[in-house]
Amino acid sequence: MKQNSKKWKRWLTWILSIYLLGGVGLYYLQDILLFHPVKLGQYHAYAFTEAHREINIPISQQATMNVVCFTSTAAVTKGVVLYFHGNKNNIGWYARYAPYFTKHGYELWMMDYPGFGKSTGSLDEQTLYSWALQLYKMARSRYAADSIIIYGKSMGTGIAAQLASVRDCKRLILETPYYSLSSLAQHYFFIYPVRWMLHYKMPTGNYLQKVTAPVTIFHGTADRLIPWSNAARLKARLKPGDAFISIDGGGHNNLFDFSQTTTRLDSLLSQ
Repeated sequence: MKQNSKKWKRWLTWILSIYLLGGVGLYYLQDILLFHPVKLGQYHAYAFTEAHREINIPISQQATMNVVCFTSTAAVTKGVVLYFHGNKNNIGWYARYAPYFTKHGYELWMMDYPGFGKSTGSLDEQTLYSWALQLYKMARSRYAADSIIIYGKSMGTGIAAQLASVRDCKRLILETPYYSLSSLAQHYFFIYPVRWMLHYKMPTGNYLQKVTAPVTIFHGTADRLIPWSNAARLKARLKPGDAFISIDGGGHNNLFDFSQTTTRLDSLLSQ
């Protein structure tokens, strides 16, 4: 009996040690797990085929926000789409989506987050929100609020929702959103109290309650990164007239391969 008791104690000690070590690693390495930026030199030249201009906005002595503005290809420019991208790569990877917006008479402005692409500075949740607001203010200097569409993809949906909760816009569109980053992390790391461990909360569901503009959400039923069930919790936070569009068989990065997505987006942008 004593031998068995000692064996169980050793096993429990090992399990507890691994659990604690994993928790410490999760806490201190969460930025590495969450963000996957690709940095670029300040003189890097993008090889976009779409007409564009590039702007570098000094935020502080240590931080500069890099923005690429894709030009409308329609005869008349009717507004701007502020596009907040996901947690990996940089503007160069997301530029492929520009024609879906510019053909409808909208400019498409994409900013890179601190440490992504040519943007510099330190990254935290409040910085993401303040940079988004800075981009919005720049757009408002040229366009009325009812000519500004706020668009978020993946991680950028929390940023987009927060901005739309504090500033007026024509419409908020979210592609593959999450209810909150903490609830998403809980899905993957369910054995840890991640709600208290995470530096980034991004409670999209809370922000949607304060958005007065029409909201449209696209999410694939086969999304393996942000489960459909997590995003579906946002339905309860939508108001009459908003839409949650489920793309049957859609994954996390292929929704534009489905006509249900592109047809509905064309309809929204032609309004």
